[in-house]
Amino acid sequence: MPSSPVVWLRDGAEFPQIGMGTWKHNGEKASEAVYNGLKNGYRLIDGACDYGNEKECGEGLRRAIVHDIVTRDEVWVVSKLWNTFHRKEHVKEAVLRSLHDWGVSYFDLYYVHFPISLQYVSPDERYPPGWFVDGKSKVEHDPVPFRETWEALEALVDLGLIKHLGVSNMCSALLMDLMSYARIKPSVLQIEIHPYNVQERAVQYARSQGLEVTGYSSFGPLGFRELNMPKALHAQPLFTHPMITTLAEAHDATPAQIVLRWATQRGICVIPKSDTLQQMGENLASAKIKLTEEEMNAISGLNLGLRFNDPADDFEGCHIFS
Repeated sequence: MPSSPVVWLRDGAEFPQIGMGTWKHNGEKASEAVYNGLKNGYRLIDGACDYGNEKECGEGLRRAIVHDIVTRDEVWVVSKLWNTFHRKEHVKEAVLRSLHDWGVSYFDLYYVHFPISLQYVSPDERYPPGWFVDGKSKVEHDPVPFRETWEALEALVDLGLIKHLGVSNMCSALLMDLMSYARIKPSVLQIEIHPYNVQERAVQYARSQGLEVTGYSSFGPLGFRELNMPKALHAQPLFTHPMITTLAEAHDATPAQIVLRWATQRGICVIPKSDTLQQMGENLASAKIKLTEEEMNAISGLNLGLRFNDPADDFEGCHIFS
């Protein structure tokens, strides 16, 4: 059974370099994916409040533990703070709700999902809250300093509810500010990375500050084409790009494996979503491929600075990447 290589976080913890994403796994599919992923060697499950499936993911984890596939301390359970819970009085509420849904007593890694604060929506009214304060079309910001949110999270690390903190979708300027006051430094930066969005400078800065980097949406437009996003529909799918398919043939690999290995060979962690047992195995096995420096440079040369997950495209005033 293939297993993930590891990287080491700032405190020396071993962090799986290839984890399993859960975005867009819904209902029973989420539970089965987590169970089968753990059964087939994954040891990091990347979730979030906003995915709306943490209870089902937790069911898959519990089943794997009951069947003696894993013990709790062998699995990195990851979640994220949603935008509507940034005020200090709501941070613990959000973490406790996610812990309850997962059925665990602590998170191994907990990210701030976006450095965007939105008006609070009570979980009794709607959960997960989503982007719209009215549940329909109105985005309403809440001017909460990021420091307030971070200090509330640090307090939960002190309580043992979180082991490691991370930030997601954060540009280097915001990360620089956070590092100036954080008592507990972030361990991981999670950002969109694929051959169309290489993000070399962001990766270099994060590493200079002692953070490991996880790339999400490793397959570029693929996941966003399912959402009928115009930018994704107009982009050449990576799995049919002539350069990627040629390299896949040369290495007796799939295009997905080539794209993943390009990332992990850069030292970046990845969290691809797998829909089948075959994909799960192939994604883990990608770590065995060895790309040449010329091949790595050729893939990086596809960079367009093309970002698919940009709130400004859909939500007025959410210009975190501008």
